[in-house]
Amino acid sequence: MSLLSVVVPCYNEEETVDIFYRALVDVLKTMDIDYEIIFVNDGSKDTTLEKLKALYEKDREHVKVIDFSRNFGKESALLAGLDASKGDYVTVMDADLQDPPEYLPKMFKVMEENGDDVVGTRRVSRKGEPKIRSWFARQFYKLINRYTEVEIVDGARDFRLMKRQVVDSILSLREYGRFSKGLFVWVGYKCEYLEYENVERVAGETKWSFWKLVRYAMDGIIEYTDMPLWIAFWVGGFITGISAIALLVMLILSLTGHTVTSASLIIALVLFMGGSVLLSTGILGEYLGKTYDEVRKRPHYIVKTFYE
Repeated sequence: MSLLSVVVPCYNEEETVDIFYRALVDVLKTMDIDYEIIFVNDGSKDTTLEKLKALYEKDREHVKVIDFSRNFGKESALLAGLDASKGDYVTVMDADLQDPPEYLPKMFKVMEENGDDVVGTRRVSRKGEPKIRSWFARQFYKLINRYTEVEIVDGARDFRLMKRQVVDSILSLREYGRFSKGLFVWVGYKCEYLEYENVERVAGETKWSFWKLVRYAMDGIIEYTDMPLWIAFWVGGFITGISAIALLVMLILSLTGHTVTSASLIIALVLFMGGSVLLSTGILGEYLGKTYDEVRKRPHYIVKTFYE
């Protein structure tokens, strides 16, 4: 019998883990497949670990718990779960039930019928999400798909069913700055998406604030395109050209006897140029920082305890 590994990153999910476990197991028991559920406690500050340990004691045959030494972020938790997975098939799910477990049988059916290597899911609506957040999300997908070599489907979730070969290919990519939505697509393989309406959290609150999502989007852009560097180049060139023209105009006015008392213009030009330099330096700093992280070769995560 084939083995399915279910990877579940958890951060402060004390209100959802029990509900998620029951809903997931109810579905898995209807399927003709063996399974393991790998919960990754990403340095939770509430009672998430205690609840996960209780599930482990209750169902040692199927439940594993990876406990980090501190919070390393969802990307690291996802990687740890994939590293620990042994299944012929692997899926990644959130503990808040925004990834409906009842889709798993459908995903297996589509994979078998169409010969897919990956069956992903995507939200066709963002019902219940703040409008400003939804707008920024749509702009992010438009921007990153325009300037990168891979296409990240708008509304795509991390929730996907993958064959072992696909997972091994993803695990072979060990860069420190990980953007899984891009990595899932970059490795290639035949992929198909199932669509569904947005599902709100079953309990608790999202851990993704607006600014965390902005930072996550910036990481994705920096990891997969050098477009910001080109923007800095063209902005710098444009400002240099404008400044040169302004200086040339002031020189001509001086030579033709006109009095040039445009201190305010000069100050504005200096501030404009200074701002553009700071912008360009900031963009370069982001890329340099990413390079520094890669050079240090620090581990993506540290496991304090592994309950298996």
